[in-house]
Amino acid sequence: MTTNQVLIGVGLIVVLAVGSQILASRLRIPALIVLLPVGFAAGALIEDVDPERLLGAAFSPLVSLAVAVILYDAGLGLDLARLRGHTRRIVLRLIWIGVLITWLLGALVAAPLLGMSQRSAIMLGAILVVSGPTVVGPLLNFVRPTDRLRDILVWEGSLIDPVGGILGALTFHAVVASTEHHVDSAVAAFLASVGVGVACGAVGAGALWVLFRVLRLGEVLGTTAQLAAVIGVAALSDVLRDDTGLIAAVMMGLAVATLPGIDVPPRLPFFETLISLILGLLFISISATVTPDSLRHVGLPALGLTAFLVLVARPLVAAVSTLGTDLTRAERGFIGWMAPRGIVAAATASTFSAGLVAAGIGGASKILPATFIVIVATVALYGLTAPAVARRLGVVRTSRSRPLLVGGDPWVVDLGSALTSVGLEVLMWAGPEPERERIRQAGIELAPDELLDAVTGKGPQLEGITSVFFLTAEDYFNALAATIVRGRVEGPVHHLGAPAESRGVVAPFIGGDVLFSSDLTCAAFASRYSGGAAVAAQPVGRALPPGSDLLFLVRPDGRLDPVTEAEAPLPGPGDTLVFLGPAGPGTTRPPQ
Repeated sequence: MTTNQVLIGVGLIVVLAVGSQILASRLRIPALIVLLPVGFAAGALIEDVDPERLLGAAFSPLVSLAVAVILYDAGLGLDLARLRGHTRRIVLRLIWIGVLITWLLGALVAAPLLGMSQRSAIMLGAILVVSGPTVVGPLLNFVRPTDRLRDILVWEGSLIDPVGGILGALTFHAVVASTEHHVDSAVAAFLASVGVGVACGAVGAGALWVLFRVLRLGEVLGTTAQLAAVIGVAALSDVLRDDTGLIAAVMMGLAVATLPGIDVPPRLPFFETLISLILGLLFISISATVTPDSLRHVGLPALGLTAFLVLVARPLVAAVSTLGTDLTRAERGFIGWMAPRGIVAAATASTFSAGLVAAGIGGASKILPATFIVIVATVALYGLTAPAVARRLGVVRTSRSRPLLVGGDPWVVDLGSALTSVGLEVLMWAGPEPERERIRQAGIELAPDELLDAVTGKGPQLEGITSVFFLTAEDYFNALAATIVRGRVEGPVHHLGAPAESRGVVAPFIGGDVLFSSDLTCAAFASRYSGGAAVAAQPVGRALPPGSDLLFLVRPDGRLDPVTEAEAPLPGPGDTLVFLGPAGPGTTRPPQ
């Protein structure tokens, strides 16, 4: 290829990858729905978008290293200590029991349907056990199921990626080892592959321990050090033993997530940005290598496999995993109708199928196109039908706003009570126990302590929360926490403003969405509240009491619009005004 062709090909792949992700975010759909068809079309229509021609022999090793980074990131999420209560039992059953059922049934059906060898079918079954939060999360945001269902499905998607990655790597080496003519040689080859991967993973985990525990690297160097360590260790492992780098990468991620003493800095924003770019480039490239000819004889059988996984395997997994729990029949039914395949399935299929084809395993060339079809079909099917299924089963959460108020001062609790009184589902969180008790006594739902994991970037996204308001008496905490958590919720994040004369090291210098007018600081609220002011709500059309300040508008559809320093929303018909006014008729404080 000429220099111009290489530049055009690389440039198009990058533009298509990022452009597809932007389009998916605007449409509020999983990125894979756009990435895979766009890559497939580009590979079929544009000759220069051919990664195998662009990179030659380097394409396969680069894909393997990219998948290693993705699986390391997946391993970071496998922290079972953050999974508590009744949800833990259901999720663990979905992982262990569900993986085994899906793997075995998928392999049994794939062999006759796709006309592949049993060894290739076993590999395909292992690949198709995974789902993933990058697919499940956007679908659940669109469907809006109840909180318990959302928690179960999000945790399942987060934990099954590293489990599926390990299963896929072990299955691959077992299948390759089975080509040996003697059982002893096959067992020795399998154990050697696993041993090299685990040993290199231990070395990588030790290197990360030194970097973060001894050298105490900051966020920027710590993030780049993680990337360098994962790629370096995965490359070394692959050099020592073919295709063992993925085992090493997952082991490193598990070690960082679970071992004490490795204090990894928050991954925002660089690491997640890097992962997003790698995913986009990887799947445009992978799907560009899937030719129409490779799909011609796989299409209908792969759709038959998809139908079996959707209509038989997943409902069976849901029934067995939820047996004996307090989930309702409707909740169990919805769990049985939500298992889209995603990123890890496509990545591992690309890596492992090439190795099996090289090893001469019958039918291995069908693994990647079959996986491609299953991914597109399951995401499209669940995306189109899940909202209707959720409504039919009655497991849809109300579409009204669900704000999170952070703070426990009396005026904040009364604000929560006022918002609750107009039909909003308010969630509150506070640190000191007296403030938490005040929230409980007001009858407002208290957020669990795991909320801090999401605020600091160490936990899952704040699912189901439409907006966050930081209302504590600590101006610097409000401003800094709002900056950190912004982007981890579906809607906006606001905080109280700091006094103009503040000398804090954070609050006066961080921008963002500052609540209310500039003179309504926490100190001003406390002062006016001690003088008899109260938070109240009334329908639009009545004049506010003299000396009142408008705080929020609650729209007829349940949308919550706050007053900010930059903008005051205009009231409309059917709105409810939430305001801070002097004590008196109509501004009586909610009972404590």
